[in-house]
Parts: sequence; structure tokens; C-alpha cells
Amino acid sequence: MEALKWIFSFPAMLGTCLVGRIAYLLRDFRVDPDLWWHVRTGQTIAATHHWATVDSYSFTVSGTPWMAYEWLGDVAIGFVAKFGLQALAALLMVLGGMIAVALYCYATLCARNSKAGFVSAALVSAFAIANFNLRPQMFGALFLAVTLIILELFRQGQPKLLWILPPMFLLWVNTHGSWIVGMGAILVILLGGLFEFRLGSVEGIRWSEKQRIQLELALLGSIVVIPFTPYGTKLATYPFLVASSLPLNVGLVEEWLPMPFNSFWGRLFLILLVSAFLFQMVYRPIFRVEQWVLAIGGIVMASIHVRFVLFFAPFFAPILAIMLARWLDRYRREKDKFVLNGGLMAAVALAMVWYFPTRSELERNVEKRFPVRAVKFLRAHSVQGPMFNAYGAGGYLVRYYPEQKVFIDGRGDLYELAGVMADFVQVVTLKPAALSILNFYGVRMCLLNRGEPLAVVLAERPEWKQIYDDDANVIFVRKDLPTANPSGVLSQAADRRNEHESATD
Repeated sequence: MEALKWIFSFPAMLGTCLVGRIAYLLRDFRVDPDLWWHVRTGQTIAATHHWATVDSYSFTVSGTPWMAYEWLGDVAIGFVAKFGLQALAALLMVLGGMIAVALYCYATLCARNSKAGFVSAALVSAFAIANFNLRPQMFGALFLAVTLIILELFRQGQPKLLWILPPMFLLWVNTHGSWIVGMGAILVILLGGLFEFRLGSVEGIRWSEKQRIQLELALLGSIVVIPFTPYGTKLATYPFLVASSLPLNVGLVEEWLPMPFNSFWGRLFLILLVSAFLFQMVYRPIFRVEQWVLAIGGIVMASIHVRFVLFFAPFFAPILAIMLARWLDRYRREKDKFVLNGGLMAAVALAMVWYFPTRSELERNVEKRFPVRAVKFLRAHSVQGPMFNAYGAGGYLVRYYPEQKVFIDGRGDLYELAGVMADFVQVVTLKPAALSILNFYGVRMCLLNRGEPLAVVLAERPEWKQIYDDDANVIFVRKDLPTANPSGVLSQAADRRNEHESATD
């Protein structure tokens, strides 16, 4: 009976509503182009029981050393993909719902108020949902939220959960590079409890000696497992490579751009921050020092790179919940309406089933965003030759047209370090050497977004002929199309990479 009351309690009903909202917002299956190469990588690892060590998807950097740095997430997504688009859509909704519920639980624990936790989670997840795009980073966001929940429960007197951290970090480091953020959060929380003080509305609560030792041991155990990957410590150093060596990716790929404060969501983000700042000035709620440090860190990360909103959400959720708790009464079990809660939860569950997208709906949504019809045309007409492709099309080609090697896909680190990303940028921005670069790589075919600058130029060039177009993509081939010579192209690309490496050395 007690278990049923907990299942149909008011806080559980709020969590169900949060999941229903996330599921509805994600039903259009707006996934990132990288999803598709993650699927192929995961399925290849599962089928061969071998981890990638060199690139095999492109003709521009083929044979270049490369590691599947998110391999465990790839395998999980690849496994689900075997059951079709509806299974992938379900996985997206499940992961999104789990992240939202974890934010709700963490905010509730910190504020000790489920209503405040619910409102806080709903607000911050509204920003994070833009990054709910079914990539291994969603696993990383979930791991981060669970880490913070465990640490808060440890603070509130449940030390046994702390030993979940080392095995979870073992999974995390093999799934996504955000493990470094989780490690930093543990360190901040550990340091935040080393001193007892009160400075304005910020306080430090000292750990007991036993707590400090337990937390230090959990941190040490989490560090010890980091090298246990198929690639050894190389996988652990990948986040540092991204942060320090990829200026083109950071400057050009949308998710690496700063928070767009001139957009609708950017303005809402700014309004949220300003409102929190004004509230703090007027009411001065008390926060632990580590909560403030993590919140400020999350704000800075999200402002520098919009993809880091996923980390802003769990770091800022407790701050917002503690503020909201001033006006929202705490949950009182004696006033709960369990039957009403159960009815609302059943209605939400039925709505999720009712609105779950059909296979045809998902196929139409994928077709709107990826070159589905263009790939069908290429298959039907057996068009061959080294192909230059739009950046967003690369992942789909890797997954659904594997016999055609791509020019580039979403593995930006690989292409930038080999010098190909710089060449790609020159082509798509129509620098003076753009057409010469296409000749250099032996490109005989271009799959482009309709209306992009290169497509407009090629339509006017006598040596190029448009052979396909739809409302999203166009395909051009050279009129004097010779027999493809992939080995020669690969040799040229290898020489180009060697020149680049020599210059950087």
C-alpha cells in the first residue's frame, strides 16, 4: 500500500507530466546529422567486436588514425537502430525524459520542495531540449545529473550511494567526453566542504572527517577507472584535444558557437539569468558555495558554447528551485489525492502513446532534413566518382550509402587535424581556390543543399551538369566525367595530409 501511495503521489505525478511534455516536444524527431555515423560505428563495433583505429568512411582522410571516442554510446544507439526509426524515436524520448526527471529530482533534493523542483526542471529543460538530439552527449548529460543527485544524497546522509560513482565513470568515459565535467563537479563539491564560513548569502558547510575521506576515496576510484578504455588513456585526453586544437570546428559548427543572445532563446536565457540575479539581490536566499560555483560555471560554459546548455541545466536547476521555494509550499502527503494523481498520470501515458509518431511520419521528418531522395537517385542511377558533399549530409551518407565514400562528415576533429576541414571551408565559402580544391581531390560529383552558394556557381559552370534536384538537395556531375580512379585520389589526399602534418610540425 505504501509503495502504491508513493507511485501515485503528487511529486510522482509532476514527474510524469514533465516526461509527457518532453516526449511531446521530441516527437518530431529533429536529430543531429551525426546520429547516422554514430549508428554505423556502433553497429560495426557490435558486428566485428573491433574498435575503429583508422578512418574508413571518407576518401579524403581514409586510413588516417581515428578512434571511436564515444564507442559505448554508439553501440547502444546502434543496437536500438536495428529496430527502426520508431525505436530510435522512443530512445530519444526516454533519454530526454530521464534527463528531465533527474533534473527534477536533483532540484527537489536541493530545495526540499517538489513543486519548486518541478518548475525549475521545466524551465531549464526548455533550454536543454535543443541539444536532445540522440547522440552520446545525452548519455553524458544523464550521467552528470545522476552524479549530482548522488552527491546531494551523500550530503544528506546516504553514503552508500557514493560507491556508484567509480563504475558509472567507467561507463561514462567510454560513452562521452563530458566525464571531465562530472569529475570537475565532484572536485568542486569536495573543496566546497573543506571550510566552514558565511559570506553574505553564500555559506560553506564543512564535511565531517569521515565524509571527506569517503568522498576522496570515491573521487580516487573514479579517477582510477579512467584509463580502462579500448584506447587506453588516449580516449580520456580527447576532451582536451577538442578544447585546444580545433579552432575551425569551434568557429564554424553551430553547436560550438556562443549563446545567440540576439535570438528568441538567447533572450529568454538572458532574462532567466537577470531575473535570478535580481531575486538574489532582493531576497538573498542562502546557497552553499559549491552550488554557486557550479551555477556560474554552467552559465559561462553555455554562454561560450551553446551545446553546453546541457551542463548549465543541472548546475542552475538547484539555484532556481531554492529561489522558487520561497513562494511554493512544500508537499504535504496528508493532503495528497492519490486517485486524482493516478488519473492524471494515466492520461499523460495515454497521450504519449496516442501522439507517438508513426513510421511514415518519422520517415517524412527524416526526408525533410536529410538527402533521402538524393541517395535513392544515386543508387538507382549508379552514379560513381569521388563526391563533394554538404556537411550535414555526410553522416546520412555514411549510414545509408556506405559504398560512396564521403568528402566530410560530422567527425570534425578528424578532418580539421588532417587539413580537410580548411579545404572544405574554402569551397563552401567560395574562396578563390574553391574550384581548384575540387580538382585537387578529384571530385567528379557534388551533393549540395539547394540554393547554397556553391550550387549556384556550379549551375553556371559549363563543365558541370545538374542531374538531380528536389526541394532540399541538388546533384552535379562533371560533363567530362572520366572513369573514377579512387586509388589516385586517395594517394593525392595522403600527400596533402603529409604536407599539412609537416607544416604543423
